[in-house]
Amino acid sequence: MMTPRLLTYLLLMLFPIVTWAQGCPDWPADKAKDEINTLQRQIGLWDDSYHRLGQSLISDELYDQARMRLEQWRGCFAQVPSPADNPLSSSRGTIAHPVPHTGLEKLLNDRAVEDWIRTRSDLWIQPKIDGVAVTLVYRAGRLTQVISRGDGLLGQDWTASARRIPGIVQRLPEAIDLLLQGELYWRLDAHIQGETGGMNARSKISGLMNRQQLSDADAAGIGLFVWAWPQGPADLKQQLDNLTRWGFIDSQRYSQPIENFEQARHWRAFWHGQPLPFATDGVVLHQSQRAPAQRWQPSTPYWAVAWKYPAVKALAHVRQVRFKIGRTGRITPILELDPVLLDDRQIKRVSVGSLKRWQALDIRPGDQVSISLAGQVIPRLDQVILRSHPRVDVTVPVASDFHHLSCWQLAPGCEEQLLARLTWLSGKQGLDLPHIGRETWSNLIQAGQISGLVDWLNLDETELATIDGFGDRSSARLQASLRTARQRPFAQWLKALGLPPSARNNLAGDWQALAARDAQAWQAEAGIGPGRAAQLSAFFHDPQVLAMSETLRAAGIDGF
Repeated sequence: MMTPRLLTYLLLMLFPIVTWAQGCPDWPADKAKDEINTLQRQIGLWDDSYHRLGQSLISDELYDQARMRLEQWRGCFAQVPSPADNPLSSSRGTIAHPVPHTGLEKLLNDRAVEDWIRTRSDLWIQPKIDGVAVTLVYRAGRLTQVISRGDGLLGQDWTASARRIPGIVQRLPEAIDLLLQGELYWRLDAHIQGETGGMNARSKISGLMNRQQLSDADAAGIGLFVWAWPQGPADLKQQLDNLTRWGFIDSQRYSQPIENFEQARHWRAFWHGQPLPFATDGVVLHQSQRAPAQRWQPSTPYWAVAWKYPAVKALAHVRQVRFKIGRTGRITPILELDPVLLDDRQIKRVSVGSLKRWQALDIRPGDQVSISLAGQVIPRLDQVILRSHPRVDVTVPVASDFHHLSCWQLAPGCEEQLLARLTWLSGKQGLDLPHIGRETWSNLIQAGQISGLVDWLNLDETELATIDGFGDRSSARLQASLRTARQRPFAQWLKALGLPPSARNNLAGDWQALAARDAQAWQAEAGIGPGRAAQLSAFFHDPQVLAMSETLRAAGIDGF
């Protein structure tokens, strides 16, 4: 059995674009060549680090997606030449496997799993251990050789290190010759894959086994899961019974017979959510009937397949960077993405969080980023995986131009903040106006009906009816909703206008009384510190806020 990275490479040779159903990028040939070569160079660095140094610089699921994206781009731009690509160029060893390591086809969805199970019998399911594959050779009952997976045909001699590992049976209870294939894994304490993920367990094993010296403590942390006895009996139960008798107890403990898809789905969910002593990345389905060992090849066989767990990270291509300006002037960079699936959800955009973080990451259109789901719900940006070249210019708002007292009126660059102010004003936290939201305000701004926060007080119902989307009925409903604003209490109006937070008992008096206070007077109020006092004083003395208060007073709003 091969590692997921080799498996992905082999599968993509057979099924080039099975996962990425996105359309081809609209690139000229030169741009396509640059993008393909940049991605291929990065994947080459990951391959070399992983296979030669035993260090994983990227999670396996992101690596798989990067390879799929590379193959998709190659398919889109077949006329663009690209260099030869061999992910195992630095891992090929010198020791031949007596029986080659096969790969595993990854079934992409429930339907594919159902189809595979329905056409077969005598089936078993096992956790797909997240470790490193090896061949074990026993002669007359003694362990004589352990070979790393390498490229499936040739591997490295790990015998010296393997002899120090208590988790590997060193001497069988019978003086027999035996050839096994299995997975070395890092022992974890009650590990729940669905909660903590892979924890880089595979990389740890690979790094340890590639060392010249393996300490007793490290050796004690390594376990072995045997998943193939190539020359053993065809009956899997008989295989498992024999393996248990010889001391390979994990194989039987974590193997279950199944008859249908529902049973397979049960065990997949069970092992994903229950404590296990190793990391896993899915399950493996086996049928007893298989080819003779002499016919095994480093390719995907017909008798076993992988059904991986849902991805917890996705590699996303950034289409656009835009900057959302909130009611208080906070600037939030938003990445517009080519749609990707994450835990069966389609993700099209993700927040960077803050302007400062975006500046530190310097994300531009064309970059590749890693995203995940926070709390299994909210898309979250994790890191930049690959930067596009040349860098695309992005127009960035000037942070000092936007704050608590900016954009009360429509002006260049103020559309976002004014719209956020209006949405807050009509929302439940403001005046709670029924049937009025962001889209309504946007339509009114686009129609030139309002250009300030309180302009709507003078809207004409006849003019409203002439605006696209506002017929007689909708304009009448809008006017009725806006009229309810006039009956809202003074304190609710202050909150709707954006008054900095203050305790209700700090707002005794009308507008004139509150506006007469300076920062020192506000700070004398209970619970108001110097910073909040300065904000309150600035609010009541801002020229545009004072102009709005006059408009509200003229409209007869209570308290003004």
